[in-house]
Amino acid sequence: MSNASYRIRLAGAKLPEPVKAPAKRAWRAWGGLAARAYGRYYYTNAAHTWKNTTWLGVPIWKNPKDLWVYQEILWELKPDLIIETGTNLGGSALFFASMLDLVAADAGGRVMTVDITAHKELPEHPRIEYLHGSSIAPEIVTRFADAAAQASCVLVVLDSDHHYDHVVAELRALHDFVTVGSYLIVEDTNINGHPVNPFFGPGPWEAVDTFLAEQPGFVPDRSREKYMHTFNPRGFLQRTS
Repeated sequence: MSNASYRIRLAGAKLPEPVKAPAKRAWRAWGGLAARAYGRYYYTNAAHTWKNTTWLGVPIWKNPKDLWVYQEILWELKPDLIIETGTNLGGSALFFASMLDLVAADAGGRVMTVDITAHKELPEHPRIEYLHGSSIAPEIVTRFADAAAQASCVLVVLDSDHHYDHVVAELRALHDFVTVGSYLIVEDTNINGHPVNPFFGPGPWEAVDTFLAEQPGFVPDRSREKYMHTFNPRGFLQRTS
């Protein structure tokens, strides 16, 4: 930093707060716009960014900043059971299992993950159980219910079909499995213009609106968006009652 720049900053710091306040508001507003622009740029360059991300060599189509938040949540909760919809190539299930190895090595935590597509060569891990079918099919929901009944802390992650009707159906079918204090995480609430993929149509964001109107015992934990770049804005739903 040059001497002139340092002197300007020093003089600005000595200004009274009523003078500095408008400049701070403008700076924060600009920062918010910059974060949204970066989020759109990152998302639309998927082949070089989130679709080019792996965990232990397995593709994992998530925002690395969200993965960091996941590990913080898993450390805090140490869940007995993680229910995931949308296995895809198995990277996120392997990530969750790996985190459970680290944060709850002596506990019986496990991951149940379901996908309508039976992918081949999914990663193997003793904590992972793969299910094949629709996440809202009665037989799948029953499997989840049986497992949740034996767990003291349950985390649910929704990352399958992102169209509104399906996400609402998932929320209604699976929210009861989430234990108080834990999370129901709705992935990809950023689509349909929030701020990416504006032509998708009603999806996870709109489904969250509907769900929160029906279930006041869940609230969006915006503190989980602290890195200012997430694929899940308003999607970290914590159960409070």
